[in-house]
Amino acid sequence: MSAAFLIEQLLNGVQLGVMLFLMAAGLTLVFGVMGLINLAHGSLFMVGAFFCSWIAGQTGSFWAGLGGGFLAAAAAGALVEVLVIRRLYDRDHLDQVLATFALILIFSELTRWVFGDRPLYLDIPPGLSGAVPLPGGGGYPAYRLAIIGAGLVTAVGLYLLIARTRLGMQIRAGESDREMIGALGVDIRTLYTAVFALGAALAGLAGGMVGALQSVQVGMGEPVLILAFVVIIIGGIGSVKGALISAVLVGVTDTLGRVFLPQLFGLFLPPSEATSVGASLSAMSIYLLMAGVLAFKPKGLFPVDA
Repeated sequence: MSAAFLIEQLLNGVQLGVMLFLMAAGLTLVFGVMGLINLAHGSLFMVGAFFCSWIAGQTGSFWAGLGGGFLAAAAAGALVEVLVIRRLYDRDHLDQVLATFALILIFSELTRWVFGDRPLYLDIPPGLSGAVPLPGGGGYPAYRLAIIGAGLVTAVGLYLLIARTRLGMQIRAGESDREMIGALGVDIRTLYTAVFALGAALAGLAGGMVGALQSVQVGMGEPVLILAFVVIIIGGIGSVKGALISAVLVGVTDTLGRVFLPQLFGLFLPPSEATSVGASLSAMSIYLLMAGVLAFKPKGLFPVDA
């Protein structure tokens, strides 16, 4: 095993982690501020990917598509918050789960009606289609490095938004006492719509960027949503910092497990059994990681009420 191969797999894990962070950041903000379990968050990821692919196909510009997917997901999120989610804040979590599950079905059928049954494909922008040399030989796709960079820039931007701005102060206050900030004159409804639209926009951004790495199809958000929930549980519900660190942990654990566990078992098992056992354990690796973290930190690595 060469150093270049190990670095490549680590970068693949970080890239997956950054994508999960973009999903989990919005999800954890919505749950932390509003106390809402939003199963439809993956559908907003799908909306961003579809609009990105469609606009890029119409204009010939990946960047126009990415911006369009970001804005479309934000608009869809704001619309859903006003029409549906706003009526769920005072309901219990079971009602929220049922309502947002219904939204998944509605989004899937609407997307199929608007864009059709066939998957869409998005080309990597020409400026990022090459590879960057790695130490020890070989190269790494520039586009995947760009995803890592975009995720880190987004993480810094979110930190500055929440820690250094008036809107961030209101969001943090809303996490602890929504009645108090309402009494101080803050428009709670507008604040909640803005937070929900921001979370949706981040999911749409992730969907648009991932759309150049895989086919864009109906239902593509649900598998990612499961991983995003694992991320926010490990990181601590409501914590953006926890979401970033746990997303990278999950991404690296999942990627390295899938690559190296079959090779590890191949040292003392026949090849077919090593592949089977290694694949099974690698699929469980992130859940074992979550169980291990919760055994010592029941509220996650960075609980907001610590």
